[in-house]
Amino acid sequence: MSERMRLGVIFGGRSPEHEVSVVSGRSIMREADPERFEVVPFGITRGGAWLTPEETERRIDRLAVGEYGSLGTGEDDDLVSFPDVLAALATIDVAFPIVHGRSGEDGSLQGLLEVLDIPYVGAGVAASAIGMDKAHMRAVFTTHDIPQPTYVVIEGDELAALADDAPRGESLAGIERAIGYPSFAKPANGGSSIGVSKVASREDLGPALELAARYDGKVLLEEAIEGSEVECAMLGNADARPSPLGEIRPDDEFYTYAAKYQDDSTDLIVPADLSDGLAERVQDAAVRAYRAIGCTGLARVDFMVREPDTVRLIEVNTLPGFTPISMYPRLWGEAGVDYPSLISRLVDLGLERHAEVRSYA
Repeated sequence: MSERMRLGVIFGGRSPEHEVSVVSGRSIMREADPERFEVVPFGITRGGAWLTPEETERRIDRLAVGEYGSLGTGEDDDLVSFPDVLAALATIDVAFPIVHGRSGEDGSLQGLLEVLDIPYVGAGVAASAIGMDKAHMRAVFTTHDIPQPTYVVIEGDELAALADDAPRGESLAGIERAIGYPSFAKPANGGSSIGVSKVASREDLGPALELAARYDGKVLLEEAIEGSEVECAMLGNADARPSPLGEIRPDDEFYTYAAKYQDDSTDLIVPADLSDGLAERVQDAAVRAYRAIGCTGLARVDFMVREPDTVRLIEVNTLPGFTPISMYPRLWGEAGVDYPSLISRLVDLGLERHAEVRSYA
């Protein structure tokens, strides 16, 4: 047997999605083809400290399979030697970063791997940064004439004013005229529906904006689109292709963090129950959005749709979850690509992108 490739799986991190990242990372470690890969795990604590592979394994061994646990609160981060981590990173052939949120899928981690000249799975620095910031992402969609909900971005002095009782009425009235009800308030930078609220009236709007502002200094307020939430998984670089579609039927008003990861009240319908014509429109929009952002490797593209022909793009997630119940691997499973084969294909795409980038140097 030829020498196995050393695959560095990087997970954890400082974001509120730490636990989801840990489960995704452990799933990749477990499912990666053992005949092709030697998995080298790199955990990042809640405090932002990188762990050596040995320390990562010691900490995850304390968690049950599939358990949503933490790699550490940061209290013992001073015991970790980053030079030892860098030395371990230098031994890997390719990285699979699955760190969600800030410093993970916003281009920061991708930039570090670029500086270290380590090939990696997924989108590059620019596409990751655009995909993380919903305000910039929506501006790109507008430029490319991709249908999306009406939205406003609230930040800086305007967002601060909403915390003051005196100007609130005037400020909220302007927002109401632009968007109306029902609507959604969400942090511009974030994921897993953390900090997201559905807004039915002015009574809800102020608290919803304040909740979103706890997670980011920039908040997006967008109209709520009546219909079904549908997701499409993208796989590939320049020749990326869309997966079969999946439909989400949450028990709550929308697909909350708890519904995604903590209970089984949500029905995931794969393939989605859509007409052929509407499904083709969704897949076409997914490809257009993927290319507009400049994605490579993978992404999950989320929509709200309604028969016969309403399609509204919600977001492109450049680093979707890889838990056992995540939609991304499930959609490719529907297409006949099992989890180990999906990991191998993503690694190949990362290596191809790295070789192409280096060819221009």
